[in-house]
Amino acid sequence: MWGSSRQLATGPVAIISLMTAAALTPLAVPFSDRYIELALLLTLMVGLIQFALGAFKLGVIVNFVSHPVILGFMNAAAIIIALSQLDMLLGIPKGRSDSFLADVWGMLLQLPHTSLPTLAMALFALALMLGLKRIKPLAKLSVLIAVAVTIVVSHLAGYQRVADAEVAQIRDDDTRALVLAYGETERAKRDLDARIAELTARLREVRRRDVRTAATLRHDLHLAELDAEGMVAANKRLLRDLQLLRFERTDDGALYPRGKVPAGVETDGGTWTLRKLADGRATFAAGGDVVGAIPRGLPELRVPTITFDAVTSLLSAAVVIALVGFMESIAMAKAMAATTKQRIDPNQELIGQGMANLGGSLFQSYPACGSFTGSAINLAAGATTGFAMVFNGLFVVATLLVLTPLLYALPKATLGVIILLAVTTLLTPKALLQTWRASRADGLVAIATFAVTLLMAPHLDKGILIGAALAVVLYLYRTMKPRVAELGRHADGTLRDVKVHPNLPTSRNVIALRFDDSLYFANAVHFEEAVLDALAAKPDAKYVLIVANGINQIDATGEEIVRHLVERLRAAGVTMVLCGLKKQVRDVMARTGLDAVIGDDHVFPDEARALAAIYERLGPEGRGELLPRTAAAS
Repeated sequence: MWGSSRQLATGPVAIISLMTAAALTPLAVPFSDRYIELALLLTLMVGLIQFALGAFKLGVIVNFVSHPVILGFMNAAAIIIALSQLDMLLGIPKGRSDSFLADVWGMLLQLPHTSLPTLAMALFALALMLGLKRIKPLAKLSVLIAVAVTIVVSHLAGYQRVADAEVAQIRDDDTRALVLAYGETERAKRDLDARIAELTARLREVRRRDVRTAATLRHDLHLAELDAEGMVAANKRLLRDLQLLRFERTDDGALYPRGKVPAGVETDGGTWTLRKLADGRATFAAGGDVVGAIPRGLPELRVPTITFDAVTSLLSAAVVIALVGFMESIAMAKAMAATTKQRIDPNQELIGQGMANLGGSLFQSYPACGSFTGSAINLAAGATTGFAMVFNGLFVVATLLVLTPLLYALPKATLGVIILLAVTTLLTPKALLQTWRASRADGLVAIATFAVTLLMAPHLDKGILIGAALAVVLYLYRTMKPRVAELGRHADGTLRDVKVHPNLPTSRNVIALRFDDSLYFANAVHFEEAVLDALAAKPDAKYVLIVANGINQIDATGEEIVRHLVERLRAAGVTMVLCGLKKQVRDVMARTGLDAVIGDDHVFPDEARALAAIYERLGPEGRGELLPRTAAAS
């Protein structure tokens, strides 16, 4: 309701989730009451920061995110979201590490473990949706119909079978040992999280009073964090290895690795895989994966607990999350605006994101921002106004209150197909090619943003930031050596670049140069060198005419260079004349006194009057080569 984009869907996203966990874990035991309190306070702070930035019109920071950056980000993000659905489409567990592509590659190496029921359901849902889209009256309802049909098929066919088991029911010593090792590491990690929270609290208390104790605590805290990271990584690998195993189950609930069932023992004929391990119990499933039980009811109103210590501890994280969340939101909004031809107001979008997080903090939400997946589905569904997300929220309310039992059997493969079809509409290789044709520099920025976003996933913000930085660097590089054209008189009466038209007449007494950019610190020396090089090539020249129509701005460095150049040339018997100066440039010259140094009689409104005055002053020496032919003849 408050945002600028008509299709942007706001919700939890991977990068903000990771950043939130990283900010909260050192301060409290994960998922404890204190942890949740801090999460809600962090959401409130993020919302306040975003709202304040929007209210003070600071959304201009997104001007550094150019169209090529948006193009590269959008195409890479679309590929990332599409690849992230593969585990739901194939039924193969995917690791979750800091390298998304490595996780995908590891999953693809396990293609022989593809769940055939999952793949069959995905293909069925895909064929159903594509077929419905070809029927005009049903095209807009294709997703809803596919969801309803696959729920019915899943329920009637027994698509998923789930069974809980004690560790003792796993009848294989090696597998049981791995499960027990996973549980031990989980318990050790919980204890370590509590120690990290304790060390962090002690460090906040003593860091200003006792430097030596603070240094010791920082050392202990760093070691504890390294140990915690190692435990998490080890358990992720262990769980993934366990999930790739296939089991057979007997009627009494015993589970044997496939091929290790003792002779004479009957099984139920299904193929079971480990889905979840928690608190010494394992959840096994046969067939495909479904959404399962969704908690009913709405979140309660819960005002965040605000303390000075908590605010100071979370402030830096809140600022970073607010900015990263906004960058992701505006990047997605701009990407969709390129398709919908909509105007995006960054300040209004900041206010909208801030309002979303402020409201969310009161109803148990952690920080959220524009969701690429949700927005892609929203756009693909035909949303044309912001009320699409308002109605979306109302439907979610109705679902949480009434419809959750009906969604239990919804195959996750169907959700994967919906997302896959939605994000494919955001792939724009033709636009990337067009950018390359228009400008090699912009094409390089788009390709670099695409590559970095893809390689750094799930940290999508790094692609935007590096792309924006590269765009700025390339812009500065281009403007460091702008075009400085020596001019000659063309047959049509205009002054043109002699490098483009080498046969144009020039003058040995007068050098006419056109500078095609603003004159500022990055290119002022280049301007000076161009003038001196031109004089070195024509040592008999008495006048240098600077055609300044292309100079839109001049800064302190540019003003100083021009001042020194005028004085240096005058000492050598050469006069600098300027014409076509814009008002903003003349204002700077007037404030600094540069116009007095140059002299009013050496500044002209246009090149014709400047050249006429120069040749008049040259007298018999001037042959009028740069004057229009009629004037030269007279």
